[in-house]
Amino acid sequence: MTNVLAFRKSSYSGQGVDCVEVASIPTGFRKSSYSGAGQDCVEVADGSSGAALRDSKYPAAGHLSFPTPEWDAFLTAARAAEL
Repeated sequence: MTNVLAFRKSSYSGQGVDCVEVASIPTGFRKSSYSGAGQDCVEVADGSSGAALRDSKYPAAGHLSFPTPEWDAFLTAARAAEL
C-alpha cells in the first residue's frame, strides 16, 4: 500500500543524492459520516494525495493511509452499497 503522506527532503540532508525524507503526521481527523451515532467511530483525515483512517478509541495506535485512487474506489463502492 502506498503512503498518502507528502514527503519532503529534510533540511538536514546534504546536497548529494543520499538524503532523508520526512513527512508530517496527518492532522484534522474527523468522525466519518459513515460512522454510527455511538462512540465507536472511524475517523478520517484528508491528505494531499489520499486519506488516512484511524480508530477513534485508539488514536495513538496509528492510522492506515490510502492513496487517492484507492480511496476514491472505496468511496464509490461504499456509496453504491457494494461493500
